[in-house]
Amino acid sequence: MARKALVLVGLAAIAAAGYWLTRTPPFTFAPDADRNVLLVTIDTLRADALGSYGGRALTPNLDRLAARGARFEFAHAHAVVTLVSHASILSGRYPYEHGVRDNTGYRFPQTMPTMATLLRARGFATGAFIGGFPLEHRFGLNIGFDTYDDNLAPAAGTDAGERERRADAVVASALNWIGQQPRKWFSWVHVYDPHAPYAPPPEWAARFPSDPYLGEVSWTDFALGALFDRLATLPRATLVIVTADHGEGLGDHGELTHSLFAYESTLHVPLVIAELGGAQTSAPKGVTISTPVRHIDLLPTLLDAAGAPAESSLSGTSLRGLIASGGGADRPSYFEAMSANIARGWAPLRGVLVGREKFIDLPIAELYDLHADARELRNVVAIEPDREQVLFNTLKSFNVAPPGRPQAETADTVEALRSLGYIGGAAAPVRERYTEADDPKKLVELEQTMTQAMAAYQAGKVADAVAMFKSVIARRADTEDAYRKLALIYWRSGRPGEAISTLEAALRAGVTQSEVKIKLGEYLAQSGQPGKAIQLLSSFAGDDPDALIALGNAYQMSGRMPEAVTTFQHLIAIDPKNGVGYENVGVAKLQANDLAGAEADLRKAVEVDPGLASAFTALGVVFARTDRKTDATDAWKRAVDLDGTEFNAMYNLIGALAEAGRMEEARAYGERFVSTAPPALQDEIAAVRKLLGRQ
Repeated sequence: MARKALVLVGLAAIAAAGYWLTRTPPFTFAPDADRNVLLVTIDTLRADALGSYGGRALTPNLDRLAARGARFEFAHAHAVVTLVSHASILSGRYPYEHGVRDNTGYRFPQTMPTMATLLRARGFATGAFIGGFPLEHRFGLNIGFDTYDDNLAPAAGTDAGERERRADAVVASALNWIGQQPRKWFSWVHVYDPHAPYAPPPEWAARFPSDPYLGEVSWTDFALGALFDRLATLPRATLVIVTADHGEGLGDHGELTHSLFAYESTLHVPLVIAELGGAQTSAPKGVTISTPVRHIDLLPTLLDAAGAPAESSLSGTSLRGLIASGGGADRPSYFEAMSANIARGWAPLRGVLVGREKFIDLPIAELYDLHADARELRNVVAIEPDREQVLFNTLKSFNVAPPGRPQAETADTVEALRSLGYIGGAAAPVRERYTEADDPKKLVELEQTMTQAMAAYQAGKVADAVAMFKSVIARRADTEDAYRKLALIYWRSGRPGEAISTLEAALRAGVTQSEVKIKLGEYLAQSGQPGKAIQLLSSFAGDDPDALIALGNAYQMSGRMPEAVTTFQHLIAIDPKNGVGYENVGVAKLQANDLAGAEADLRKAVEVDPGLASAFTALGVVFARTDRKTDATDAWKRAVDLDGTEFNAMYNLIGALAEAGRMEEARAYGERFVSTAPPALQDEIAAVRKLLGRQ
């Protein structure tokens, strides 16, 4: 019996040894200077939407990645708008360190190291593929990339300001680039689809008829599948990092989208790190990390993975050791939401996370125990004064600088960002002290009302929209964008007098943002009062690019062409890269029939800013008048490709194609023109209808 028992024990030991020899090892990674690195950022993605985080979206590709890699349960961004957050991701620095504090009026510093600059210096090919306007190269994040594909020309029939492209198009561009790389590479793929407005492709909209946001998330996962599948076949291994820049409010705490607050719905982000391709014969076992991690940890992790030396100036820490050990020490994190402070003068929002405690520094301070209260429904600041003081002192230790004043933006940049729901574009006065009346929690209803007002206007309910904007102004008379949007509704409704009086009321109420004066000057000039516009604009224009453009246009409308040209030349002198300045000088010369001078300035305009559709339109006119018909056709095509609402170019293009006997192309553009041109172009629409035989 004893011998039998011994044999059984021996067999058990052998079986146990076999189990340990064949068990799937947990995911980890070692430094490797020859691996590829992929960063995927999914705009506006709540962590709790993904299947691997318990969400309802259909995300099998991201879930499979998490099942073979490291999934971080408690990862956080440092800001809640796209440009600021991505600046922190790519640079490994807090917003107050890199200086980008909002989507509008800030540029990433071109001397600051980033993922791209550091890896390119170590022999990596670098390519970025962008899905949304807030990350266009004009904002500075293209530094260090050999290829920065931000071709976001709007589709036909869409708002020219809503510059984004679908995730499948971004992925296709990235895959094309990856397929051409003979050596190791670093790629950043940014997909924008979950951002409002939520409009998933029909198949995915049908799966989530009552929740289009989840439809967008599910569609995005589907589109990314082709990228992950391709990487799995590459002979060189690729470390993949997937995260979001921020989440989405979806009504939590009264916030419909993002930028106003920094609750977990917008600050907590998903984070997955995994490896695909290479010599792997089987997928490792996924690990889940509950230790708090931060966006500033991603650059150190990426450098560690690539075998590059650590950057001593960075506050973040590589996550490789955390993954290998399954956990580690908590690391405090700073966060902020500055958009409403910069643009509206509301109280600035700053805060810290320490473990599962969260402190938000506002006139009405907030303290949450996220372990017991994940939805932040119970503010315990009144009953935990000692903890409030500890976290407040932690916040002070970050030495946060206030936001620098935003620079002036071109009108097209401002309008493009506003079409995406961002409020920036005008700088509110800086205050030394903010009261409870300035706390965003007290003002969120104003934000909701303005969102509802724009929705009402877009639905054709003009009277309702007007009433709602007036109610906002009655409650808080310094809300600059309420005046501006109300004036815009009046203007577009054919009520220029009320548009002008609305902006004049804003000035009387003490609104100081220069954009109100600029817009008032534009409306005065376009309503037949260029003299008044010149008097207003010349009183403050100085070196303000937008004011100079409006002033120059007013001079043109009053027939004072030499002064118009002088004004635009001053704009170019202070901002040599301002394509609009060159365009306006060129247009002024075109009106004076100086075709050679007009061509030179218009060519310079599109050289400085290749996205200026209206400059290509004017350049086409110059070519047509100098009998270069092919060049004219090409210029107008370029204008229409850049901006589907550049109707002057489209109309000219249709005529040129018809004259050249290219009737099939002329009809295609003609059908597009008839279906999208505004009613104000009724004579042109009638002419195109006649060409199409649709009288």
